[in-house]
Amino acid sequence: MNALQKVGAPVAAIVLFLLAWEWLVWVNGWPNYKMASPSDLWPAFWRFRELFAEYAWQTLWRTIAGLMLAVVVGVALGMVMGFSRIARDALYPLLVGFNAIPKATVVPVIALIFIGQHDLNTILIAFMISFFPIAVSVSIGLSTLEPEYRDILRSLGASNMTIFWKIALPKTLPEFFGALKVAVTLAFIGTNLMEIVEPHGKGLGHLFDSGKINADYPLMFAVLIALAVLGIALFYVVVFLEKIFAGWAERTPG
Repeated sequence: MNALQKVGAPVAAIVLFLLAWEWLVWVNGWPNYKMASPSDLWPAFWRFRELFAEYAWQTLWRTIAGLMLAVVVGVALGMVMGFSRIARDALYPLLVGFNAIPKATVVPVIALIFIGQHDLNTILIAFMISFFPIAVSVSIGLSTLEPEYRDILRSLGASNMTIFWKIALPKTLPEFFGALKVAVTLAFIGTNLMEIVEPHGKGLGHLFDSGKINADYPLMFAVLIALAVLGIALFYVVVFLEKIFAGWAERTPG
């Protein structure tokens, strides 16, 4: 029953959302060049099915690459800030200030620095927009580690790396996976931002831009739905990994 609820509840919510969307377009009498309805999307998917398959893969692998880079850099920065108060005080303002900069303004700069390196540009933007929550969550998890554990392990000759692997990492896993769920959606935003702002003929962002240029609203909305599906799929991959590595932290109602 629990498994059926976990599958049935989100499916029912999606169906209700699509029905409400269809009803809203119908009741307002909007033509599809103003607001596409769900019933307009399947013909667009089918007409451009080969492009959807190719571009979805291009968007997905660059997003995953940027996300993996964000995990490596975010965990490393989080470790530095978590174990050192001086580093935390020094780096937090820089990270907050960098994260506050709209990434749409960074895209042209990255594109000019790495001219012609389209894959690298896209991966970098996906990384830059998604590493912040990971770094902060790891930093907070480590900085709130009970000092008694550190003192006992250090008295036994343990290094900071040993403390991290044996005590700190298991403790920070729930916070890490919570941040990773946020980072997944941010990475997709970064990928498509580069594909749209600096089009290079690749990815779903390019297909969306093509629909915008040709005033093909069904195609544009179909791209948005495809992005949502990819985001949901990657999100549930993270949920699956969370159950494997941090399932012990899940609270079940008594």
